[in-house]
Amino acid sequence: QVQVVESGGGLVQPGGSLRLSCAASGRIFSVYDMAWYRQVPGKQREWVARIFSSGITGYSDSVKGRFTISGDTAKKTAYLQMSSLKPEDTAVYYCAVQAGQLYWGQGTQVTVSS
Repeated sequence: QVQVVESGGGLVQPGGSLRLSCAASGRIFSVYDMAWYRQVPGKQREWVARIFSSGITGYSDSVKGRFTISGDTAKKTAYLQMSSLKPEDTAVYYCAVQAGQLYWGQGTQVTVSS
């Protein structure tokens, strides 16, 4: 059984920062990459950032320069440091672990509002 658990969401004012964490456990032998996605009601899930086992990272244009992904795929952990947050960053953030099969967490709510 595989579990992916996100944490660190919450309410933050515009311009503020939050750090999300993701940890996977269970029968996962090789993680190829870990990624963050986000979704708002009525819209498709949107890719945010990815970190590969090589350490290479990638970002969507909407968060580039403001968000930083880090982690260690060998340890099955990933983090998303979010800075200069905007109201449009409000969403449920999901962690996805690619290990031959794609595993999803349950999501953590991020709300950016004054």
